[in-house]
Amino acid sequence: IENKIVKRMCHEQVIVVANGQFPGPTIQVTEGDNVIIHVLNNSPYNITLHWHGIYQLFTSWADGVEYITQCGIRNGHKFTYKFKVIGQEGTLFWHAHSFGLRATLHGAFIIHPRNGRYPFPKPYDQVPIILGDWYDSNFLDALEGALVDGGVAVSNAYTINGFPGDLFNCSQSQTFKMKVKHGKTYLLRIINAALNNNLFFKIANHKFTVVATDASYTKPYVTDIIILAAGQTLDVLFKADQPTGSYYMAASPYGVGMPPDLFDGTMTRGIVVYDGHNTRASRPIMPLLPPFFDTPTSFKLFSNLTSLVGAPHWVPVPPNVDEHMFITVGIGLDMCPANVKCVGPLNQKFSANMNNESFVLPKGKGKSILEAFYHKVSGVYTTDFPDNPPTVFDYSNSNLTFNMSLIHSPKSTKVKKLKFNSTVEIVFQNTGVLKAQSHPMHIHGHSFHVLAQGFENYNAVRDKKKFNLVNPQIHNTVAVPAGGWAVIRFQANNPGVWFVHCHVDDHQVWGLATAFVVENGPTPETSLPPPPADLPKC
Repeated sequence: IENKIVKRMCHEQVIVVANGQFPGPTIQVTEGDNVIIHVLNNSPYNITLHWHGIYQLFTSWADGVEYITQCGIRNGHKFTYKFKVIGQEGTLFWHAHSFGLRATLHGAFIIHPRNGRYPFPKPYDQVPIILGDWYDSNFLDALEGALVDGGVAVSNAYTINGFPGDLFNCSQSQTFKMKVKHGKTYLLRIINAALNNNLFFKIANHKFTVVATDASYTKPYVTDIIILAAGQTLDVLFKADQPTGSYYMAASPYGVGMPPDLFDGTMTRGIVVYDGHNTRASRPIMPLLPPFFDTPTSFKLFSNLTSLVGAPHWVPVPPNVDEHMFITVGIGLDMCPANVKCVGPLNQKFSANMNNESFVLPKGKGKSILEAFYHKVSGVYTTDFPDNPPTVFDYSNSNLTFNMSLIHSPKSTKVKKLKFNSTVEIVFQNTGVLKAQSHPMHIHGHSFHVLAQGFENYNAVRDKKKFNLVNPQIHNTVAVPAGGWAVIRFQANNPGVWFVHCHVDDHQVWGLATAFVVENGPTPETSLPPPPADLPKC
């Protein structure tokens, strides 16, 4: 891991990269592989790397979340991540999980089937498509400033495989191009690595068949447009079945509830070029993308997928629930520090919370939460994260924006303890406080079934009838609809500490997070092993 000078949009920028590459190297494994990754940190920042979506079964020490499972790898130091990839096939990704560094420090993580067979016709080729964003100034400096005044580090462009595309100055040669052969089918492994936005994605005049999401196979779903929440992945089949020519692929944000001055409303595009086409003969055909605030299109795509029953590694919905949780997720405010002009309403800082608790990483405590859990050290975290919000109110009512009893949340490092192998059902309820936004909620160390999604306030009597208990989507990240809710269910079969957070980086930094501490099972084989000898010190 090191600094590198990269030129984008007319000028040079120093960014943090892995193995000299932006995006970082693609890691290709086969299901069942043992993976060993040596990380040497030559950057000036403390670094952790997270293997997003990997179960890390009994290897919580390798999850790579700063202050949650480890402390950062310091400059000049190294750490080896070791884990086994089991029970998963498809596309995931890896990224830094320390102080906003994932803006440039990320890459694809592809898990191939051990028998070489897919539950769909074998594609002619496979192409990773990483959707990201670009900051035209020093992003880490901007983020440090945002932490003080409660602001947002707004990107200047979105990217496809590291390139902003030809809509931007000095970027004609920095446009991703995908060459295809007429009649061939390609597996696009699409990753939303952008820091703060859900993204629409479309290729002009072509259709996609979605076959997997978050490394879990889906029933084939045909659409001409897709959307990925921040942190989600999709595997889609793309057939080059149109007249020989060139066609733009394009991505733009879904930004409902985002203030215009704190929102990147640009578009990135690449080009699909058919073999034999003279690119000078005509301009590529441009797709029509939805408006930034097109909630119906977004919700249709997020809610219509189903899992592929009987596919490799498919698991049925656990029938009996041991733990019920109702968790509100939303934006709030925090008091502005003295002598600072804050950018939020009422000259206050933006904050965020779950069940009115705004999470603070245990910096300066000398140990990560996982180390404190393993060694039974007190004073790093508490286990009183609430199962329900402290106040029942009209959650999705956007007229509550300046209700002061709802807008401020205490800062805490509260986590939730779960018994080994317990089945947990969570209602994530989005709130309308300070305008509802979509919150992509990510749970480390587990995938979960998405039983139902909807708008307004969740009503158990009415909405349980909507539960799909037969073939629901399986995810590690679910986009909780703006002004709505999502219900998930999973089995806590993985001892350790697992971060639970909104994958919009601003919201996570503001406090929209907690952690699940899954207790050990009854045997040494079902318990967390000791930490590795080279675990970084705080």
